[in-house]
Amino acid sequence: MTPDPIQEYRKGDFLVSTDRSKLDVDGIHEFLTNCYWAKGIPEETVLRSIANSLCFGVYGGGKQVGFARVISDFATYAYIGDVFVLEAFRGYGLGKWLMECIVAHPFLHGLRRWTLATRDAHGLYAQFGFTPLQAPRSLDGAPRSQGLRGFQILSGRFADRLRKVE
Repeated sequence: MTPDPIQEYRKGDFLVSTDRSKLDVDGIHEFLTNCYWAKGIPEETVLRSIANSLCFGVYGGGKQVGFARVISDFATYAYIGDVFVLEAFRGYGLGKWLMECIVAHPFLHGLRRWTLATRDAHGLYAQFGFTPLQAPRSLDGAPRSQGLRGFQILSGRFADRLRKVE
């Protein structure tokens, strides 16, 4: 099932939208290829990941300023990945608002499990009920002492708590 219709949320001068036609794919690739979790990622990989995910763009000042994508079966499970807000737009609460919009999306209600991996945004995700997994392993399945060092896999069962985005 492909999520449709497009969902849009407004807050002041900012917009969060699931409309893929608004995405600045070059800007997303530029950010991801330079970030710690996807350094050097090929553009083709970014394009395929966008095509096969529910994407959320954050827009303000006439351009895209943030992004996140959700990989889901839309019935039981969702993984949140590639979450970012451009540095010049941090400090406005856009990351928190983006997460509010994600968990408010009607196709994501009622899921039994959500996961994500982070190295540096534990506080943000804790606000949405994400907690470290019991006996966590790295993303590639290796014990935590190997594989993707520094990442923590977080899990949450919280979507039904957050339905309304202001």
